[in-house]
Amino acid sequence: MNSDVQIAGDPLAIPHLLPPVPAHPSTVAGFAGLARAIAADRTAWAPLVRYDAATRWYHRLRTGPGYEVWLLSWVPGQGSGRHDHGPSSGVLTVLEGELTEHAAGRPRTLAAGAQRVFAPGYAHEVVNDALAPAVSLHVYFPGLTEMPMLPPSHPDAAATSPLAPYSARCAAPSEETAPR
Repeated sequence: MNSDVQIAGDPLAIPHLLPPVPAHPSTVAGFAGLARAIAADRTAWAPLVRYDAATRWYHRLRTGPGYEVWLLSWVPGQGSGRHDHGPSSGVLTVLEGELTEHAAGRPRTLAAGAQRVFAPGYAHEVVNDALAPAVSLHVYFPGLTEMPMLPPSHPDAAATSPLAPYSARCAAPSEETAPR
């Protein structure tokens, strides 16, 4: 009696019969699209969100080749402090509520659905200035290796340039270190 492989042939030997390998993002637009896709799947992230009055809550949601995704919550008044992301680029997406980004000497209000894309060395501070909690999604590529905190009086011209060199003042974050 013949086996199925003898009759039909080995399906692994016929590439067009295999399901496509899922692609991982490789461009800024791809990472922004990944953030939008995760944001749209509310049932996957909403049950994970926690609020902490003492400190911002965070959870590493996903990792992939060369990137990581973090989920953060912000109660009113919580902020990140002024910082950059070392050699990582990123996409910040507001999922719920409203956040204020302070960069280049001016505040920018980010409502639910808003996205900000930034390059290595981009310095900013993110704050929940609203009266309601907020939730945000952060995609970093490559994954975070450092997040130097900057003094509030750091000169805006040098600190906020997307082409400014990143700083090596901080050690690599561990899983317990919150992204900003």
